[in-house]
Amino acid sequence: MYLEFFGLKEMPFNITPDPRFLYFSVHHREAYDHLIYGIEYRKGFIELTGEVGSGKTTLCRAALDSLKKDIKTALILNPCLTEIQLLRAILNDFGLELKGNDRLAFIEQLNRFLLEETADGNNVALLIDEAQDLSPEVMEQIRLLSNLETDQHKLIQIVLCGQPELQQRLARPELRQLKQRITVRSRLYPLTEEETAAYIRHRLDVAGSDGHVQFPADSVRRIHKYAKGIPRLINALCDNALLAGYVEQTKTVDPKCVKRAIAQLEGKG
Repeated sequence: MYLEFFGLKEMPFNITPDPRFLYFSVHHREAYDHLIYGIEYRKGFIELTGEVGSGKTTLCRAALDSLKKDIKTALILNPCLTEIQLLRAILNDFGLELKGNDRLAFIEQLNRFLLEETADGNNVALLIDEAQDLSPEVMEQIRLLSNLETDQHKLIQIVLCGQPELQQRLARPELRQLKQRITVRSRLYPLTEEETAAYIRHRLDVAGSDGHVQFPADSVRRIHKYAKGIPRLINALCDNALLAGYVEQTKTVDPKCVKRAIAQLEGKG
């Protein structure tokens, strides 16, 4: 609705996990580097945690897009699976035709695939999003996958990505073996007010802004206070604030526009 008025090529504050819009705060850059390091250097288990809306999925997609071509990847977005369903999902995402219909057959097929990729000089990575929702049985199945290894290499690198509750789950006594195998850990934290301002500018730039769209410091302050530095909330608020600016026919998103946007999000507009 407001793209032409603001001179934008696309919506700058969509909440979809588009890697092109990833903004590297200090913690996001550190987590990104840890993901790349853990996968490329075959560290086995890698853990990434962060609050809802902190940018975990976007970060993971960006990391997967940046991996070397000799790294085959699979991404599991739905954690509400049984052990067999998980194995089927993994094989499907690696593009394998399923053979057999039981857990042992799937594990043997996955092991053959991993050995073949290693023999060809390739690496393999599996990323599981929303991992805090995995059942204990599936957690144990994932741990067992890490037993697929040679004397020199882990055959599969497994990234567990989830909310802070994932750390609490892994602290349970029955999951101590899995926790001990995680060698690379990162956590995303909310953006600071300064990072929030940079984040807004970055997304506007990626969307094609010519610099005419302005979020003054007092507007950013209100946005940061309401969103508490969470990127997804910043997006939702900025999108509504731009709409309020469009209604007012102003390219300066002042505190009045932000106030109207907050009211809209709160169902009071």
